[in-house]
Amino acid sequence: MRFTTRPTLQGTFGMVSSTHWLASQSAMAVLEDGGNAYDAAVAAGFVLHVVEPHLNGPAGEVPIILAPAGGEVRVLCGQGPAPAGATIGHYCSLGLELVPGTGPLAAAVPGAFDAWMVLLRDHGTKSLSRVLRYAIGYAEDGHAPVERVGETVETVRELFEAEWTSSADVYLPGGKAPAPGELFRNPALAATWRRLIAEAEEAGGADRVAQIEAAREVWRTGFIAEALVAHSARPTMDTSGARHTGTLTAADLAGWSATYEAPVTYDWNGWTLCKAGGWSQGPALLQQLALLPSRAAELPRYGSAEYVHLLIEGCKLSMADREAWYGDAEPEGTPLAALLSEPYNTARRALIGERASYELRPGSPGGRAPALSGHATAVAAGEPGFDPLGIPGAGEPTVARDGATRGDTCHLDIVDRWGNMIAATPSGGWLQSNPVVPELGFPLGTRLQMAWLDPGLPNSLTPGRRPRTTLTPSLALRDGVPVLAFGTPGGDQQDQWQLHFFLALALRPPVRGGLDLQGAIDAPNWHNDSFPGSFYPRGMRPGSVTVESRMDPEVIGELRRRGHEVTVGDAWSEGRLCAVARDPETGILSAAANPRGMQGYAVGR
Repeated sequence: MRFTTRPTLQGTFGMVSSTHWLASQSAMAVLEDGGNAYDAAVAAGFVLHVVEPHLNGPAGEVPIILAPAGGEVRVLCGQGPAPAGATIGHYCSLGLELVPGTGPLAAAVPGAFDAWMVLLRDHGTKSLSRVLRYAIGYAEDGHAPVERVGETVETVRELFEAEWTSSADVYLPGGKAPAPGELFRNPALAATWRRLIAEAEEAGGADRVAQIEAAREVWRTGFIAEALVAHSARPTMDTSGARHTGTLTAADLAGWSATYEAPVTYDWNGWTLCKAGGWSQGPALLQQLALLPSRAAELPRYGSAEYVHLLIEGCKLSMADREAWYGDAEPEGTPLAALLSEPYNTARRALIGERASYELRPGSPGGRAPALSGHATAVAAGEPGFDPLGIPGAGEPTVARDGATRGDTCHLDIVDRWGNMIAATPSGGWLQSNPVVPELGFPLGTRLQMAWLDPGLPNSLTPGRRPRTTLTPSLALRDGVPVLAFGTPGGDQQDQWQLHFFLALALRPPVRGGLDLQGAIDAPNWHNDSFPGSFYPRGMRPGSVTVESRMDPEVIGELRRRGHEVTVGDAWSEGRLCAVARDPETGILSAAANPRGMQGYAVGR
């Protein structure tokens, strides 16, 4: 029998897994109230804004993959684009070489709120007030915060007290940071949602869809839009060490909506993996699969040094391609067909040798020459072990005194009794990203820090284009039927941890007749930083690998013999996965959540 930290839950009514127990239980309450997976997801998403404000907020972003029962898998893009005034010329005129990691210059058009509303409108059944009541309750009446909220606030205390005083008003009331065991409230946020609901109900009457459309209009052109635009125009201290105003305008907010698109897919060993397109890093997971043998039996033994080495080296090649080819560029777009083709990956596979590579080696799909940022090229030529990011593998945001942060996020997965399934990864709009808008109780996001200021790249900062995001939920099918939704926080680490989780499911025997979700989540995990990071200051650590101390010491020794610079982290420090599944033959639903961080939970019955 395989022992795990928790059981894989099984039932037939509904299953939820998220990065915070209050979000999971709020979603379950919606299911118990007759709502479907999409109603529950919206409720959970807004609760996450309240209870994990250091990891996400309403003005951040959220990519969503959904599989309606009997329908087609779709991606709902909640990643807003660069504002019209966010040009490379403007940023360079300010003496900048990188988009700052904090402040209004780093703010894209907010995407999360509208994506949640579009999801609720098109696939939900509940009213706006019914799904928002849980978030309003926790913001108004209070919740007991997890330790990391207060720890993050303490890290930016000096910034809040000296510069971002509106943030200090919310997160340092009376000079005290949020503390475990004490109720923390955000009355301004609760008041924002109460006013939004009142205006939406007045404009939309008793019609559910009309109310949601009215709420979207309030966000885009009403009191929320006015407050966001006014706050963007205020000079704000950011990671450059100077005060800057942002580029977000009323026209930017009014002109953008969340949109649907087809997922990018890849078939491997009887599975079909679905991801968002090249504006996310999602295809990097598919590329890593494409570099593996097409038959699982041809892989090295699961967990062996040869197995781990193969995955590390394949990840390096995939992430090098991410740097050269991924983005929201038109007309060519990301050449995904070529990147996932067998001839391309046969050639790339041959680059994986017995020794660890310290090079950044993007390929040439379709014969096209790769292009990299000059900053990325300079970093790639740095000394092995160069680490501007702080603690390797920290996962949670690493925040400097000026507010610089690696960034991190949340995740939720839900499947209901009708077979509706969803995976969503809300992020951005962190409390440490921008000052709190005092009228609203939440800050703007900073996703533009992922775009380069070099012209002519797929991920160059360009008005109207989405900055390439690290957010990357996953959904998997067997025989064309959705069976698994999963994802994790972790920035650049997300599609590393998710690959390791998926292979642990695919390569190991089932438990209780189903997928061993909890066992795959609990399995020792690892990541590497051998490519330019997506977050300011965009650093890398060539040849690095960070592993959990639970990994077999003989495997660690062999990795070092092969030239990997191995850092041994804590026993439970790599990965924060969530997952739900549905067996289409029996209708049995299952769920599991990550024990790392002590706050992710699955619930269901």
